[in-house]
Amino acid sequence: MPARCAQRILSLYAINIIANECFSLTADWAGTRPAPTKYMKNLITSALMILVFTFALGVIYPLAVWGVSQVVFPYQANGSLIKNANGEIIGSELIGQNFATDNYFHSRPSAAGNGYDAGASGGSNLGPTSQKLIDRIKTDAENLQKENPNQQIPADLVTTSGSGLDPHISPAAAEFQIARVAKARKISEADLQKLVAKFIEGRDFGIFGEPRVNVLKLNLELDKQWSVASVQ
Repeated sequence: MPARCAQRILSLYAINIIANECFSLTADWAGTRPAPTKYMKNLITSALMILVFTFALGVIYPLAVWGVSQVVFPYQANGSLIKNANGEIIGSELIGQNFATDNYFHSRPSAAGNGYDAGASGGSNLGPTSQKLIDRIKTDAENLQKENPNQQIPADLVTTSGSGLDPHISPAAAEFQIARVAKARKISEADLQKLVAKFIEGRDFGIFGEPRVNVLKLNLELDKQWSVASVQ
């Protein structure tokens, strides 16, 4: 982005200089006076500036940023990819996935494509008066109420994120699902409660954002501890 902006600014600057010099040269030639050499010097200077800054900001700067990131935090710089025991990439910490079966914790709803489509990131753009949105939330709420009766439903379990790719749910949303997952896996709710507590991420630097749970990482640990073959 800095390189692109600099190139545009310098290009506009060069075009402006060229236009001014052309008008000046026309006026000078019309007056039968020789064209001053300063015009050509300005053109050469502007062209050199474009070349130097294009190379510095379009080549050196990106390579420097890439090199530093590969040394200082290579995991994050390469997409925070998560691999299974066989070394196969199964997802990213930064992009949510859709889990449908009862023995997994579910992510929040997604309006990205058919759900968590990284190539179609975005929200539904439906407003609070949209009947389609109201019907969808009502249906989701009824289904959630069936799996955990008489419990307040966390808002993020019935609402989509702006990107449709949010990999996290709130601690309350994870705790709401404990009863369903424990029943499906035939394990105690107390053990699941401890697991969820282990995966609660705090605020960034203690002040930014909200506590959250990464659904993919939680489900992977769930499989690891209770021997389910694969994440679906």
